[in-house]
Amino acid sequence: MTNPLSEPPAPPARPAAGGSLDELKDHIGAAARDERAAALDAWLRRLFPSHLPGVSLIAVGGLGRRDCAPYSDLDLVLVHNGTAGIDRIASALWYPIWDARLGLDHSVRTLPEALSVAHDDVKVALGLLDARHVAGDATLSAELIAATSDLWRRTAVRLMPQLRELTAARWTRHGELAFLLEGDLKEASGGLRDVTLLRGVGRAGIADMRPAVRAAYLRLLDTRDALHLAVGRRVDRLVAQERKAVADLLDIDDPDNLLRRVSGDARTVAHAVDDAWRAIDRLRGGRRRGGPPGLPSSRRPVARDVVEQDGELVLARTAIGPVPDPSLSLRVAAAAAVVQLPIARATSEWLAAFCPPLPTPWPPAARAALVSLLGSGPGLLPAWETCDRYGLIDAWLPEWARMRGLPQHHPIHRYTLDRHLVQTAYEATTHTREVDRPDLLLIGAFLHDVGKGLPGDHSIVGAPIAADIATRLGLPPADVATIEKMVRLHLLLPDVAARRDLSDPKTISAVAEAVGDPATLDLLHALARADSRATGPAAWSDWKGRLLAELVAKVHTALDTGALPQPPEPDPELLDGDLPVVHLDGDRVAVAAADRRGLLAGVAACLAMHRLDVVAANTITVDGRAIVEFYTSPRYGSPYDPVALTADLRRVGAGDVSVTQRVRARAMSARGGTASPRVVWQRDVATDAVVLELRAADSPGLLYRVTHALDEAGAEIRAARISTLGSDVVDAFYLVGAWSSAEERDRVQAAVLAAV
Repeated sequence: MTNPLSEPPAPPARPAAGGSLDELKDHIGAAARDERAAALDAWLRRLFPSHLPGVSLIAVGGLGRRDCAPYSDLDLVLVHNGTAGIDRIASALWYPIWDARLGLDHSVRTLPEALSVAHDDVKVALGLLDARHVAGDATLSAELIAATSDLWRRTAVRLMPQLRELTAARWTRHGELAFLLEGDLKEASGGLRDVTLLRGVGRAGIADMRPAVRAAYLRLLDTRDALHLAVGRRVDRLVAQERKAVADLLDIDDPDNLLRRVSGDARTVAHAVDDAWRAIDRLRGGRRRGGPPGLPSSRRPVARDVVEQDGELVLARTAIGPVPDPSLSLRVAAAAAVVQLPIARATSEWLAAFCPPLPTPWPPAARAALVSLLGSGPGLLPAWETCDRYGLIDAWLPEWARMRGLPQHHPIHRYTLDRHLVQTAYEATTHTREVDRPDLLLIGAFLHDVGKGLPGDHSIVGAPIAADIATRLGLPPADVATIEKMVRLHLLLPDVAARRDLSDPKTISAVAEAVGDPATLDLLHALARADSRATGPAAWSDWKGRLLAELVAKVHTALDTGALPQPPEPDPELLDGDLPVVHLDGDRVAVAAADRRGLLAGVAACLAMHRLDVVAANTITVDGRAIVEFYTSPRYGSPYDPVALTADLRRVGAGDVSVTQRVRARAMSARGGTASPRVVWQRDVATDAVVLELRAADSPGLLYRVTHALDEAGAEIRAARISTLGSDVVDAFYLVGAWSSAEERDRVQAAVLAAV
């Protein structure tokens, strides 16, 4: 045995941080991964005690497959045959690895123990399929490797339900790599972990791993190598800020092209996994039935020209003729989505090869099938992806190729453009019963962002594109006009609800004039909610939902009766009693105090101190009594302490300078953000004020700094609307007066920008 007091050998060197681009590129690719594995093998052999019979060191995971990334952990199994002092031997091996600051996942087992765990735990069984001898007793390692391989072939089918459950849970946690803007290269659906699954299915003799999957796997490994090198540590999630550096290391000219390549590779892997599950289901189904070989399977009609066979959808015999119906592929897709069954691979290939192109305009059957597909709910996403896999979508919509895998660069977006469009249609199914024309809602939801990726405002650019598609679908001119308006105005309601004073008659009349009629208003309301939920968690909240509903209700009233909202009456309880008065009611915070400059800013800073984000503010002065009203949201989800907040608000309302200084010190210290702020003046959107709109990077205390600057500049704030979009804000301040002087506007604008 090696001398435990001797200095352990140095581990293989990791890539040097800050190396040149060419030096880092040398650490990417199959040859570099093989070189890393060889270096780690040699180091572990030097660490392993010599002349120790009945003990071996086995690598699993990335090192076992010889595809370890630059900063991968080590997955090691110490196998023994009951050797005395095995714990001491293991410690002598593990501690130098930890001292070298290498991640380590380790276990110590006898051969029977390893086989026993693998018999019941599918994760262990899959891991041992990658086992490779590193050091020690090679005979013992070979015995374990052969035994685990044989055990897997005998038990794999039984373990598949467990594997599917674990896989589904992982996909739920990490999502689909093909459609995520910041996906996990390892754990997400279509990622590296799924290739391990496919390798295991292949070792069980159930399905083969095709060359396209192997090629996709190698490219994903290269991407992970580059990501490790760009960040300088182990990381598997490809976030937006690292995309450029990773693309440079992979000699990809555009970070968007990198994301599209990852998306394509992830789709290849995910499609192979779908095929593998189907093969497993067919195998397990055959074993459960136990029928004699060659017995014909039953066929159940599902829709016109579509039947179910062995849990998949295939074409009825009558559908296959010399000139197939052009709408057949859409009808098969709609049937698959509605009954939530997969389309058989052979059927998809036949439709791609022989289904003729759709005429212009589409026949009614094709248009009805598209609406049925978009409105099918949970079955939409898998059916759409199958059709996209075999090129059917491109045949229906030539514009789809441009949108496939297209990144969306705003941080609130979660998905690529193609998935976002389909996801929005899926979310719109929740609201189909709220509108007069659910078919137009589904089509409009699907087309609302078709202008993205083209120069200009995507709403304006996309409107005529959507109109052309709607015409091609065969919609009548009036419906085409509605679709065009939905696309052009799909951001109107959420923008106005978040950034404008909904009690201002001018706000409501402007929206009513743009929308035109109640039916279109309802369509836009449903589309706005579906779009927000499809965008990501940061794009939707209960507060935004309430604002949207309030705006729609007031616009409905204006369209139906012509009545416009009147300024709200102040809370009577804030008009009486000794000052200051503080009222807390859920997300509403109201303070009444003697009218003085700086009250709004002081209350805003106090709310920031208590980790409350402001989403709206209103002010009014009645007989020398200033009333400020804020609507708030807890920054970290936990409720505020009402006693402490009330006490601080009373001190601020009373003009306590010490409280104001304490609040100001904390708020002013939180300046942040690197994006250049911008001020936009809106002079025709309010009844008795102009709107100063600030677009800047968000930071704690920002509202305090801006309102304080406006107070110091002599601007009277009537209302404020605070809209946070990821790391950015678009804050609208209603400044009382005409503000016709450009010099005065420039002075206030300079004060605001200086505060930011």
